[in-house]
Amino acid sequence: MKVLRISFLILIFSLVSNSAYAELDNSIKNKGYIITDYGAKGDGEFLNTKSIQKAIDACAAKGGGKVIIPAGVFKSGTIILKSNVELHFEHNSVLLSSINVADFPLQPMPKYRSHKDQLGGFNALIYAEGQENIALTGSGTIDGQGPLHTPMPTPYAGDVDGRPRNILLISCKNIKVDGLRMLNASIWNQHYLDCEDLFISNIYVYSHGSRNNDGIDIDGCRRVVLSNSIIDSDDDGIVLKSTGAAACEDIVITNCIVSSFCNAIKAGTETTGGFKNVSISNCVIKPSKEKGEPIWDTPRIGVSGLSLMIVDGGTLEGFTVNNLTIHGTESPIYIRLGNRARPHTPGAVVNNIGEVKNISISNVVAYDAGTWGSSITGLEGHPIKNITLNNIQLFSKGGLKMGDFSTTVEEDEKGYPHAITYGNLPSHTLYVRHAENISLDNVTIGTETPDSRFPIIVDDVDALQVRNIVWKNADGTKPLVKGKAISNHAVEAPLGWTDGDYFDLMDE
Repeated sequence: MKVLRISFLILIFSLVSNSAYAELDNSIKNKGYIITDYGAKGDGEFLNTKSIQKAIDACAAKGGGKVIIPAGVFKSGTIILKSNVELHFEHNSVLLSSINVADFPLQPMPKYRSHKDQLGGFNALIYAEGQENIALTGSGTIDGQGPLHTPMPTPYAGDVDGRPRNILLISCKNIKVDGLRMLNASIWNQHYLDCEDLFISNIYVYSHGSRNNDGIDIDGCRRVVLSNSIIDSDDDGIVLKSTGAAACEDIVITNCIVSSFCNAIKAGTETTGGFKNVSISNCVIKPSKEKGEPIWDTPRIGVSGLSLMIVDGGTLEGFTVNNLTIHGTESPIYIRLGNRARPHTPGAVVNNIGEVKNISISNVVAYDAGTWGSSITGLEGHPIKNITLNNIQLFSKGGLKMGDFSTTVEEDEKGYPHAITYGNLPSHTLYVRHAENISLDNVTIGTETPDSRFPIIVDDVDALQVRNIVWKNADGTKPLVKGKAISNHAVEAPLGWTDGDYFDLMDE
């Protein structure tokens, strides 16, 4: 019944999406405002910020329309989109980011507050706040020249240092992004913050120019469809975030190819408002084609394929993940409940640990994985709840011997949540701890070479169901599932296995 209900909601959402697309297209008039008519020069040297802004302002003043970037290389600083304006990139057009920090002034502090506004505002190559019916379309390129940007000296660490995003839209409604190439961001490539009715399709993202090079960040947004796109990034690929009070809600991610040296598809790390009603389907995760070394000290095959977490309060619930191919990554599946408890604004209080629950993962093939293993880990007294893994294949490298891994796994309740923390788990395929109502059904696992670890370890799990697990290891290590502090378990050994060989309940 739950699957039928979710399918019905996705169908309704698709109908609403089509209606919103039509509304957007009707709101943008046919008349074109060509930026060269306003003084722009496509020689790659002239600074076109004022010329492009004049075209946008003239278009908006007439009620909206299409601002056209023709073939050529147009260098620019910050340009600000306005309601009912489509910025259209013609074939062989390039919007080239200036590398002068003075060309990217901080915009006024947005009304919607979030963890990333600590400088007093944001800057970006393409920026808008509080606008409606806007679009970025065409077959051209946005090049952020990321390697040439210098971070501002600030008291803030990490990704709050004044580097401009390629695209930043805040509290905007009815947005269409289609057909563009987005290259070499200096930080996050695209950041959609507190937006509604966002439709992104047919984009190509390649971003290995700087640290924090996420491919796309969908942050506290409602009603989003991301489809038919290719993303290859040094940092996380497709990211759902909640850096402020709003949840990421009613999200569809489908038909994408994603590569990342970090986490390919991720919810987190910022989780203040949480995540609800998310469908991820028909995606391929594969190693990056970038030949250079990762900017972070991460494995070339990537850290994780699917990474879902709550660490700053909030709730993650209602996720359906279906039809994924995961080639490579050290940890194909990483699901985590932690308690970093980082406030999203100064003075805010995180007074709850949060929840991770109601996740269905099905029809996944993961192969050529590294040695770390997948994990589902909650906290003592705060279990992850209602997780189903069905029709899953998990094949990893294997080859570890005693001494290559720790037999204990630190809780690390306050730490940064990623699979790097655990490294080589004591189980080579799946480690589950502090969880409730976990179902593993029709799961095929194996390693390329013999591995001395248990295939699956479950620890402090209430209501565990294990059915139809097939083990294709080079040496057939037994038992298949090692359990500790397990209550209410139902384990069905396959034909030819004894219960003791299949499931071993350790003494508590």
